[in-house]
Amino acid sequence: MHTLSCPASTAVRAGLPPAQDAPCAIDIQPFQPRHAVAVRDLVLAIQQQEFSLPVTAESQPDLLDIPGHYQRGLGNFWVALREGQVVGSIGLLDIGEGRGALRKMFVAAPMRGSGSGVAQRLLDTLLQWCSARGMQEVWLGTTEKFLAAHRFYEKSGFARVDRRQLPHGFPVMAVDTRFYRWSGPLTR
Repeated sequence: MHTLSCPASTAVRAGLPPAQDAPCAIDIQPFQPRHAVAVRDLVLAIQQQEFSLPVTAESQPDLLDIPGHYQRGLGNFWVALREGQVVGSIGLLDIGEGRGALRKMFVAAPMRGSGSGVAQRLLDTLLQWCSARGMQEVWLGTTEKFLAAHRFYEKSGFARVDRRQLPHGFPVMAVDTRFYRWSGPLTR
């Protein structure tokens, strides 16, 4: 478990109770079944309400069985928790041959940005996991609508690639139109 402090004003904007004379703490933990509904609700709210993407939980079977999709082989799934509430998620799907697919990276709107560091901590956790297990490449697909995510991935060492460069076994979602690749080892 990793703990990250963030300004109390971030918590208040997130609709969470302000910490009493202390910064909020964000814990990054491996996914457990008790997080399933909160992860699904976070992901769908961002996809459907913020970005008007035509997706459902049923069209994303990985959301309905996170352990079965992510927590096998070299894969895993993590959540960012603020006072027990899920405020972020990230998944690593083992696609074989020392490669992984970054999936379901979502952070609640009020917890985004460098001030809270939630997204960076989630990504660092995933990349450290990959490096510790000898995974040399992480690929991801995203939509053109996630402009801030594009900047974040590029700043974090991901290089944009053409769809034709994706490895065999990479799970392309219908909304994926932009693709990235990270090549290890971890340099942070």
